[in-house]
Amino acid sequence: MAPSAAPQRIVIENCAIATVDANDTEYASGYLVVADNKIESIGAGAAPKGLDNVVRRIDGTGHLVTPGLVNTHHHFYQWITRGLATDHNLFNWLVALYPTWARIDERMGRVAAQGSLAMMARGGVTTAMDHHYVYPRNSGDLSGAIIGAASEMGVRFTLARGSMDRSEKDGGLPPDFAVETLDGALSATAETVDRFHDASFDSMVQVAVAPCSPFSVSTELMKQGAELARAKGVRLHTHGSETVEEEQFCKELFGMGPTDYFESTGWLGNDVWMAHCVHMNDSDIAAFARTGTGVAHCPSSNARLAAGIARVPDMLKAGVPVGLGVDGTASNESGELHTELRNALLINRLNAQHREAALNARQALRLGTYGGAQVLGRADQIGSLEAGKLADFVLWKLDTLAHASIADPVTALVFGAAAPVTASFVNGRQIVENNRLTTVDEDAIAVATREEAQRLARIAAQA
Repeated sequence: MAPSAAPQRIVIENCAIATVDANDTEYASGYLVVADNKIESIGAGAAPKGLDNVVRRIDGTGHLVTPGLVNTHHHFYQWITRGLATDHNLFNWLVALYPTWARIDERMGRVAAQGSLAMMARGGVTTAMDHHYVYPRNSGDLSGAIIGAASEMGVRFTLARGSMDRSEKDGGLPPDFAVETLDGALSATAETVDRFHDASFDSMVQVAVAPCSPFSVSTELMKQGAELARAKGVRLHTHGSETVEEEQFCKELFGMGPTDYFESTGWLGNDVWMAHCVHMNDSDIAAFARTGTGVAHCPSSNARLAAGIARVPDMLKAGVPVGLGVDGTASNESGELHTELRNALLINRLNAQHREAALNARQALRLGTYGGAQVLGRADQIGSLEAGKLADFVLWKLDTLAHASIADPVTALVFGAAAPVTASFVNGRQIVENNRLTTVDEDAIAVATREEAQRLARIAAQA
């Protein structure tokens, strides 16, 4: 047997480091050594001497190194419907936009995914996810287009293969032609898992089973979707407890609140995560903690749609896994996750119960890194900087006018303006350099997204 090739090493030195490990270990000046696609060593001071096969050294002076950000909830297709229905609550916003979303096709899906991914990746996201649930008839290979865009950009990715089978004729919100049948949704979801899901340690693509929400899918799709996910060994994702109207809907239709409904359909467990979870009482939070059910906290979207303030401090205290989400860019037009660190901290301090003690800077950073890895089921692989974990990390530049006078680098990153990304690495490969993507043409993506947004608007207007 031929000997394996010696690992290629990258060494980053002279930087502040926030590992976000179990002890929140930090180094005022330290080093990080990457061997191929994994972290080999990390520590204070200078890197070990005598390292073999070092192909690159980076002087991190003036920078903070953190784990890459992990996005836990998004709808990429919405990149080409930004800036619409800006003064609506959730249900009215959905009613206004579903007729347009129902006209998306494969090219639109790919270009919108490119726009969403590019904006996140250049802002420090190394693991992204997309909850895509709009599969209009004859729209092409939407799942393949989205995954192709993520692979081309070089980000680690989870596709939450969504579905809807409750249309207007059944009392739902989507147009009839924009939903799937029960059997069609289950079959297409199973095919997507079989085609794309990679369960390996350093997987770049995973798939979750993700019926859209209690008010857009049947109870049977929820139940059989959970059974499908567990038979395939993949995770489960959906929207939950986002608005007061959703809670009323569940009580009127099912005779119980959202959390009890989810439990009755098999949708609580340590392989499940829910988006939003704004309207949760003590019993709901206890049920999530007891079962290990995770939460994707989307503070900007919740504010944009006037949904309310999620009880994140109470969830964390109870032991609920919580990560951060951009949410779709039709309800968070910036499309950036690093701004959600700040927004999560500030918005949760508006809660009258917790006020200034709600979250601190390090808790916010943990939500955006390790917390996200937890809810995606990948905390053993990503989310913190530790030897043996995958080399997904970001160098944030903190020595410019925007941050230089803030002594604590983590405080600077979270409380300060959005920090420039000097370098972002995924699986040991650099995908951002000096705030520009290295794997794709940002300017070409900008042109394409504008063209596809205009094309979709024309099609929707004609319909």
